Amino acid sequence: METAAHGSWPSPVGAALAAAHDGRPEYPGTVGDELWWTAPRPAEGGRRALVRRRADGTEETALPAPWNVRSRVVEYGGRPWAAADRPEGGPLVVFCHFPDQRLYAYEPDAGPGAEPRPLTPVSPVGGGLRWVDPVVHPDRGEVWCVLEESTGPAPTDVRRVPAAVPLDGSAAGDRTAVRELTAERHRFVTGPRLSPDGTRATWIGWDHPRMPWDGTEVLLAEVAPDGTFRDARTVAGGPAESIPQADWDAAGRLLLVSDRTGWWNLYRASVGDDGTLSEPVALCPRPEEFGGPLWKIGHGWFAPLENGLVAVVHGVGTTSLGVLDPERGDLVDAAGPWTEWAPALAVHGTRVTGVAAGPYSSYELVELDTRTGRARVVGAAHTDAVDPAYYPEPRLRTFPGPGGREVHAQVYPPRHPAFTGPAGELPPYVIRVHGGPTGHAPLVLDLEIAYFTSRGIGVAEVNYGGSTGYGREYRERLREQWGVVDVEDCAAVATALAAEGTADPARLAVSGGSAGGWTAAASLTGTDVYACGTIVYPVLDPRGWATGETHDFESRYLDGLIGPFDRVPDRYEERSPVEHVDRITAPFLLLQGLDDVICPPSQAERLLARAAGRGVPHAYLAFEGEGHGFRGADALTRALEAELSLYVTVFGLDRTDVPDLGYRT
Repeated sequence: METAAHGSWPSPVGAALAAAHDGRPEYPGTVGDELWWTAPRPAEGGRRALVRRRADGTEETALPAPWNVRSRVVEYGGRPWAAADRPEGGPLVVFCHFPDQRLYAYEPDAGPGAEPRPLTPVSPVGGGLRWVDPVVHPDRGEVWCVLEESTGPAPTDVRRVPAAVPLDGSAAGDRTAVRELTAERHRFVTGPRLSPDGTRATWIGWDHPRMPWDGTEVLLAEVAPDGTFRDARTVAGGPAESIPQADWDAAGRLLLVSDRTGWWNLYRASVGDDGTLSEPVALCPRPEEFGGPLWKIGHGWFAPLENGLVAVVHGVGTTSLGVLDPERGDLVDAAGPWTEWAPALAVHGTRVTGVAAGPYSSYELVELDTRTGRARVVGAAHTDAVDPAYYPEPRLRTFPGPGGREVHAQVYPPRHPAFTGPAGELPPYVIRVHGGPTGHAPLVLDLEIAYFTSRGIGVAEVNYGGSTGYGREYRERLREQWGVVDVEDCAAVATALAAEGTADPARLAVSGGSAGGWTAAASLTGTDVYACGTIVYPVLDPRGWATGETHDFESRYLDGLIGPFDRVPDRYEERSPVEHVDRITAPFLLLQGLDDVICPPSQAERLLARAAGRGVPHAYLAFEGEGHGFRGADALTRALEAELSLYVTVFGLDRTDVPDLGYRT
């Protein structure tokens, strides 16, 4: 082992390498004996490709560039494709194309020159027509999905309803050919799911100011012979009960995930002849999560099998894929190295496929044979980009926070196979703050973390109060306390690492994107813990968010995170980083996508204008064509190199391989 100052170590984990491996496969689905999913393509402008794994195991890209399979419903999107297996002609695929948000039908086996054909029209009003969470019903000649329709120029001028789109293309130029399945009942809805006997449909809805992790309602309707929904009514849920998923089992009973006990658990209920629902019964009552936050329409944490078993994603903090016997309450988990399973499961017979990752492997498609209990990788298989000796070794930690509350975190010390720091020198540490804030930092291999740890810079990811994965009470710690609890919890982890001799107290940084960017900025205005900070596509001015400066989905999010604006306007000013730029004394880096409609550039520009001339070094990088969450390889590379450059400058690291950020003061 060679001895060299922390932060100066050479590393094969370059920013371009990390960018090339950014993103993960999503939305798996079975089409006959084939497995399909969407996959990231950072080198192709960040588009999402549709990938097909044939029965013989070969993988191919089903749609070439520029086709981009991604929805913009509620801006975060959701499940953007579905398919039906046909005895003749091969699969019929329906997908949402990101640039125009139209639904397209595609028959990949139709012969040479087969091209997608549009199913839905273009609207000139506001954000137009958008579609998500499709289910193809060939026998009905239509695809059921969620329609999001702009009714005016403002982001909040929008309506959403379950809808049926004809598969024959008759609605491609005729909005009236789209059949709305039910009257507009809720501001937000998920796609309807048809009962096995075809007589009923169920979906989920909720309204402002609630977010889906606050409270949702399960709706049930009869499906008339003409395909219309009748007598839609609420059968479960409410303002204080979050139900993020509902579906049918093979016997026609309703399965749903509810947090009525404080934990998202799985329940089952029978539907009477009159449409009433029996009292839901918990199938595996445990103090752990069998669900999560419904950020994207079409997320699913369980999938029923034809034999009555149910595949479930569950856990506390980390997650596992298990197979539940509802009659006995037995739950058996798949064995393997995976510590995080995405809320997306595909079932084919007795096989279940999910998207999973672990501390030493990136996200890949994993198939579980429920008959044998054997799990194997079947798609997007992880390959080591570098020698795994350069990967960080995480340590799951629980730290004491203010008032004795627990704060969960993952700590990644510096790690290099050939270098160590000098005796007596403590390494710098970056406190990484996840977005959401109703989300969590998963315990998975992340080359962005390895980029720092392999150079001798430690990283700690904080699942602060308000994070998911630890029950509703932990989630509710952030209610009206955003900018307080998150800032305190991150500071508690940082100061604890310094106090125990793990991190250099003079070389601590805070970094985060979106809601994490808010916490990073609020940490610089509200504490003196950090020597610098990286603020990425952040929320900076909550008053702007509360008065029409963001998209509809989160336009009332701050009612719960800070309080209703009309009731506590002073609190918005008190918490706002923009209003307290004078308190920032540490250098900072601000990264912003210019096409971001969730956290718009105007907020970043206000912060910069107020920071000008105050003598605090800061840098700003704006990225053309990037929105909320960078996707293109160039933006990802430049952002990561810029972050390292900040730390080199502020921490006094011995490196020359970083860009000059041209600091302003």
